[in-house]
Amino acid sequence: MKRQKEEETVSCMISIYCRGKHKQKTLCPECRELLDYAELRLSKCPHGDQKPFCSNCRIHCYKPDKKEKIRQVMRYAGPRMLFYHPVIALRHMAEMRKDRRKQKHD
Repeated sequence: MKRQKEEETVSCMISIYCRGKHKQKTLCPECRELLDYAELRLSKCPHGDQKPFCSNCRIHCYKPDKKEKIRQVMRYAGPRMLFYHPVIALRHMAEMRKDRRKQKHD
């Protein structure tokens, strides 16, 4: 369940990034590749549905170049999520806050 929500969030963010940066209505090959990679990494996460956000995780699954690219995507798309997908953005922020609190108590 949590993994599905993260996949949906990442997909929305990459879509916003591609639309804004590459001026594409559908994902360009570069963004499609990044989305496929992110979904693959999420599907193989050893934490399963107890998975923390990648930024709070001790295990780094992404290759350095993909990690940097996804950071760029999140920096660009994060603030815009409230305009394009407000429910997903608010849910994501609430989950992130909950996850940070949990990390502090562990």
